[in-house]
Parts: sequence; C-alpha cells; structure tokens
Amino acid sequence: MRVLHVAQPVEGGVARVLGDLTHAQLAAGMEVSVACPPGGPLAVALADLGCAVLPWQATRSPGPSLVGEVRRLAAVVSATRPDVIHAHSAKAGLAARLAVRNRVPTVFQPHAWSFEAVDGAAARLALGWERFAARWTARVICVSAAERETGRRAGINARWTVIPNGVDLERFRPATRPGPGAADSAETGAGPLVVCVGRLCRQKGQDVLLAAWPAVLRELPGARLALVGDGPDAPRLREGAPDSVRFAGAVDDPLGWYQAADLVVLPSRWEGMALAPLEAMACGRPVLVTDVDGARESVPPSLAPHCLVPPDDPDALARALVELLRDPRRRSALGDQAHLHARARHDIRRTTAAVADVYRELAGVEPPEHKESIAP
Repeated sequence: MRVLHVAQPVEGGVARVLGDLTHAQLAAGMEVSVACPPGGPLAVALADLGCAVLPWQATRSPGPSLVGEVRRLAAVVSATRPDVIHAHSAKAGLAARLAVRNRVPTVFQPHAWSFEAVDGAAARLALGWERFAARWTARVICVSAAERETGRRAGINARWTVIPNGVDLERFRPATRPGPGAADSAETGAGPLVVCVGRLCRQKGQDVLLAAWPAVLRELPGARLALVGDGPDAPRLREGAPDSVRFAGAVDDPLGWYQAADLVVLPSRWEGMALAPLEAMACGRPVLVTDVDGARESVPPSLAPHCLVPPDDPDALARALVELLRDPRRRSALGDQAHLHARARHDIRRTTAAVADVYRELAGVEPPEHKESIAP
C-alpha cells in the first residue's frame, strides 16, 4: 500500500505523532512518503527513518500563497500515485483536499479543530471550510470522542473514526535514575519541580500557568517551574517571569524532563487529545491538565477529580497545583495509576494498527463493517 502523508505544521505533537506512525508503517511494509516543508526537524527525523520526504513549501497559516501550495501538492500526488492520502492538521487538510478533491481516498486528522484556535470572522471561515470539505474527505480521524463531538456539534457531516493518541511505551517509561535532560533538577533540598512541555503559544496556555505561579510561590516558596519548548509567545512569556521559572527551550527529547518532574502540567485552551500528558503518564508521573477535548479520555476516571481543572482559570490552576505539590504521597499514587492507564490504553502499537485498518478499508483491501468505529 502506498501512503502519502501531508504535514504542516512540522513541530510539536503533530510531528511526534507522524514520526511514530511513519515508523510503524514502514516496519509493516507500507510504501510511505511524506510531503512537508523541508529543512525542519520533522523532515530530518523522517529521513533518518528511511522515509521518502517530498519537499512541499507551505506556510503554517492560510494566505495568498495557498494557490501555489495547492498546485505544488497536486504535482506531488500525481508523481507518487498513493492509494491513500493522510493529511495532518488544518493547513495540510486544506491544501490536500483542494488538491485532490477525493479523487484519491483522503484521510483528514485535525489534531484539534482550527475553528477553536481563532475568533470572529476567522473562526466562521474555518468552520465553513470544514463543513464544505467534508464532501472531499473519505474519513476524519479524531484522537478523542470529545474532538469528534465538537465537530459534530459544529455541523461537520463526516465519516468519523476515533483513534486515541498513543505513545512509545518502550521509550517513555519510569526512570531508573535522574533524567539526563534535567540533571540540575535533582538538587539536594530543591523544592518540587513542575514541568510543562509544549509549544509556547496561546493554545498551550503557558500564560495561564505563569499567571497562577505567584500564588503557588506564596504557599510553596521553593517550587520551581520549567517550560520546555519554544514558540511565538516565548518573548512575551519571559517578560517579568520570576527566577523560579526556567525556560528550557526546544529539546530533541523531553523524556528527561518528564522523568525529573514532580508534576507535569499542561494548561491548554483547546486540544484533540494532548500528547505530552500521555508521555508523562507513561513515565509514571502525575499530571494536571485542563478539561478540554480529550482530557477526560486520557486520564483514568479515578484521577479526574485531582488532575482536571477548568481552562483559562489561573486561580483554579494555582489551587490544584498547591494541593498536589503539598502531597507527595498522593502524587506518587496518581503517578502509579497514570502509568498503568497509559500502558493499558495508549500503546502506540494499538494506535498505528487502528490507522492501518482505516487505510485498508478505504483502499478496498477489506470491506468496511461500520461507518464509525472507536479503537479499543
């Protein structure tokens, strides 16, 4: 089976999901190629896997360059002649569906809906496009039932499959010794370490976390916060940040930070199902996340009262942080439960097998049994 992935953006969770998926598909004997902007970390990582990387110049947001982007992508499709196209995130989904218009079975995976990321006229345009483009979409893969329901409520009439995100459980696992990426976090007598892994942007809500942080310090003066990642909001977030906040920048591998953390937090404003909390739970770390799409599905039900807070609420976030940071025994128990849950429900092998089933159905390798399915 020939599979063409189309990707923009090329960093963060989307890139990690695509890297894992490509690795598994190559190992399964699929002929996989990826069209994405060249020169970035995704293209380098895919080339290291032995994947065919097809340079596709495309900006992250829609704009005047879209006409040329669609034309160039149509040429890539003609040259590769894929059996299935899998477009990742809003921009790739826009260009791929305009270029192909379902002449090749096209899978769209939003990785969180674009109309949640903007307001006003831009949100109306994004939603209008998603409603229209559903006719050119053989299947929409959502990473959570909540993400699917958001699309349905918004009036998107699509054929849906829900496949929860997964992580590499051989790579993300509890530490046997302090994590190499955060060795200085294990200082004798240091206070608890809170780690937030994610692109520094409005979606991930690091501004809400920094607004909550002074209240945490009043109760726990020794607490430390590490923001791991980079992005457009970095300069603004750095302004006035206290000394207890470390900006670690982008890292090739966040594993060491997860393993060194006393608590991993992600205060997102919207998601489909965030990858960072799953990786942290696989490492046996307790998590605190905002109750956006996918959050309740990603944590064990017993953890929800302790690990979910409302989005965009610094006061609620600060209270939950203080409560968990004051209670090492509870954090340890939550981490153990999170680890078991991640191993049982979020193994990347189950995710990639479910995606392969979708491809086979669309390519006619086996007859479809249901219009809609949820990976076990």
